[in-house]
Amino acid sequence: MAFDPLLVAGPELTTQHGIGVVAPFDFALDREMWRWTPDDVSLFMTRLPYVPVPVTVEMASALSDHSIVRQATRDVLAPEPLVVAYACTSGSFIRGAEGERSLTDVILRAGAPAATTSSGALVESLDLLGASRIAVVTPYIDSVTDRLVSFLSEHGIGVVASVGMGLLSHIWKVGYAEIVNAVSAVDRPDAEAVFISCTNVPTYDIIAPLERMLGKPVLTANQVTMCSALRRMGWAAAGADQALVQLTRPTAA
Repeated sequence: MAFDPLLVAGPELTTQHGIGVVAPFDFALDREMWRWTPDDVSLFMTRLPYVPVPVTVEMASALSDHSIVRQATRDVLAPEPLVVAYACTSGSFIRGAEGERSLTDVILRAGAPAATTSSGALVESLDLLGASRIAVVTPYIDSVTDRLVSFLSEHGIGVVASVGMGLLSHIWKVGYAEIVNAVSAVDRPDAEAVFISCTNVPTYDIIAPLERMLGKPVLTANQVTMCSALRRMGWAAAGADQALVQLTRPTAA
């Protein structure tokens, strides 16, 4: 008996559009990234090669090596994403503003139709919010956190207070309570927003509650990365009651 697809009941298959994601080898929050993704957008994930060092300036520098980012971009282009996102905050700020621009250029030259990085997305998001003075929470040791502060300064963004958790590994195991405590401790009245760095720090469920508690936008690495990538596609991110998501409007058709 011939199979008749019309006899199969169920929803019509939705046409999928993709985001290529170049992530660090230890990235553990694929599921969190999906939470900002609309139903008709898929994430095509690839990971950078393992680097046998702790989370230091040296690791961040290794993860931003142009040759491995170029190859990872080429690897993720097979399913034809509309944009490629480099989802590593430290890897994209560690060489400063010029380093971030060069990283974006490497992705585009490798064939990506559009590109964004986590640190570039942060600057873009702060500009959208009109915030130029922020408080920062990171999981990093001080030498890495200092590079983030310097990167932001190059973009005219002042960091009024910062705190690093001093972690050298297993960042994805940080709990929500630790993050909330760190944000509460670092916030200042003159901070127009708070940023929680590192794409390996889980944050989705606490963004809106923190914003209500602080009365200001709270940005996180995965949030700004996904919002930026989706804007380049002409899509809006999912994320109820998050200030950045509510503000963001697509810039492309």
